[in-house]
Amino acid sequence: MNLIESLEWRYASKRMNGERVPEEKVHNILEAIRLAPSSMGLQPYTILVIEDEALKKQIRPLAYNQPQIEESSHLLVFAAWDNVTPQHIEEYINNTAEVRNVAVETLNDFKNSLLNMAENRTQEENFNWAARQAYIAFGTALVAAAAERVDATPMEGFSPEKLDELLGLNEKGLKSVTLLPLGYRDAENDWLAKLPKVRRVKEKLFITEVVPA
Repeated sequence: MNLIESLEWRYASKRMNGERVPEEKVHNILEAIRLAPSSMGLQPYTILVIEDEALKKQIRPLAYNQPQIEESSHLLVFAAWDNVTPQHIEEYINNTAEVRNVAVETLNDFKNSLLNMAENRTQEENFNWAARQAYIAFGTALVAAAAERVDATPMEGFSPEKLDELLGLNEKGLKSVTLLPLGYRDAENDWLAKLPKVRRVKEKLFITEVVPA
């Protein structure tokens, strides 16, 4: 399928059949997440990949008992940094120098601009920025899953505080922002599976003749 056909095929599956997604497909989805755009390349988030059935069972009631949590093959938890720290920036700069084979000192101006950005924001502002970056990776994951013909259900309906406590995210400097179960649709038991996709028509969604106010 081409990209548009893949996006027409995908929908937010309400039931999954428990079938395991092949590791190659999971790898491709995770690699797409890793390659997703991120402001200044910082990638201020971490993705937890959960396969353990007992843990998914514990998570389900924290997500308003949505069955896809347990029925999924893999559950991805997108967690943003709760703050952007000098240590985060130091690690990023060192990694950049290593990957690009340059002296770390040549990145001092870039490093200082990142430090100034983080220091001039409150912790809450840094977290909100990090969460928006995580959503870019999250959107990339949805498209990648569709390209692999893997169902993926975007979820904001859960208790972040309770999930963070269960997964020990606070101690890791993380806060969960969204969930993404991966699996295969149970079309027989999913009321949404056979319904047409509803989207705004392009004439109302896009403004192509833009003039100043």
